Amino acid sequence: MRRLAGFLLVGATLAAAGCQQSNRVEDRVRSGATPPATSAPTAASTTPPPSATPAHHRGRALPGMPPVLDPHDIYAADRAGRLAPAVRHDPALVYVPNSESDTLDVIDQRTFRIVGHYQVGRLPQHVTPSYDLRRLYVLNDEGNSVTVLNPRTGRPRRTIPVTDPYNMYFTPDGRYAIVVAEALERLDFRDARTMKLVRSVHVDCLGIDHADFTADGRYAVFSCEFSGKLLKLDVARQRVLGTIHVKEGGSPQDVKTSPDGKVMYVADQYADGVQVIDPHRFREIGFIHTGTGAHGLYINRASTWLYVTNRRAGSVSVIDLHTRKVVHAWHIPGGGSPDMGGLSANGKVLWLSGRYSSMVYALNARTGRLLARIPVGSSPHGLCVYPQPGRYSLGHTGVFR
Repeated sequence: MRRLAGFLLVGATLAAAGCQQSNRVEDRVRSGATPPATSAPTAASTTPPPSATPAHHRGRALPGMPPVLDPHDIYAADRAGRLAPAVRHDPALVYVPNSESDTLDVIDQRTFRIVGHYQVGRLPQHVTPSYDLRRLYVLNDEGNSVTVLNPRTGRPRRTIPVTDPYNMYFTPDGRYAIVVAEALERLDFRDARTMKLVRSVHVDCLGIDHADFTADGRYAVFSCEFSGKLLKLDVARQRVLGTIHVKEGGSPQDVKTSPDGKVMYVADQYADGVQVIDPHRFREIGFIHTGTGAHGLYINRASTWLYVTNRRAGSVSVIDLHTRKVVHAWHIPGGGSPDMGGLSANGKVLWLSGRYSSMVYALNARTGRLLARIPVGSSPHGLCVYPQPGRYSLGHTGVFR
């Protein structure tokens, strides 16, 4: 009941701020979810000093993390068509979790047609590639389960019990899956292959949702949607270093590390733009206005552009990563609600879920021209475009290095 009261209080606060029209399905409060009996270290809730990340740690990679191919571009392995042997023969598909339909639609990238439709668990939120690229996981949030997909066939294989899997990431050494248990205010470290729970870390962070890792893999920055915070995690020690507040009234969403690793970009749906964060000093150093409801962040295959989905504006903003300025604004013809997505392996098509329109959009990733509008189930969310270039997956809907 304590968690329920907390979520109701946050909901009332957001409503008072004029945000009652968010129609967000992922903040539903579940009943009957019982967390495993594990240790829950107390997380710091204050801003860490600059010394929280010692200078001599910067650039020294997390032990076990594959070496960065290019110190100036952490996405060097994500170039167009550079598929790993493990995925080279996987069919080019788009996996769409329909949160309110409790279903998964599978779209053929070449024909823009649905080729598979499956019932999954309650409230599927994201489809996440495994660290080794050999499996896909449908995260059934309220179903307290994960549906395992075979990317070679595009079909479900089995379902395993996992508590409150709103989102999921993998530590850069491939050892752990970090299940983002949003409603339970926890980060659950699980064995990356078996999903067996190893440790739970409590967070003082309502609505913990999205994350990315620093270039050296030693730290992760998570967004806290309902409390307007960012959280910094020591990956190896599985310990929260501290939190900072974003702009007043802000609601941080997706997080993306810059190619050179110097900053992180955080989409903020109430500030209508992207915050620029110094992950080492852990503070905001800039802001880029994009559009109403800034939500998802994706980097192109050349590491020159950052796509920002503006869910409430029905548009996509393109930021030049060199100048940190918006160079294009693409509007979905007839309106839309672009949310989460990803790029095709060749980098030519940007696929996005239409959260409030029961659609998936396929856009020309160079011009923004709408190539297809595909009807799917109700409230499509964290779709996964697969396969994609990269040596390993850090989770979410496809963060590859």
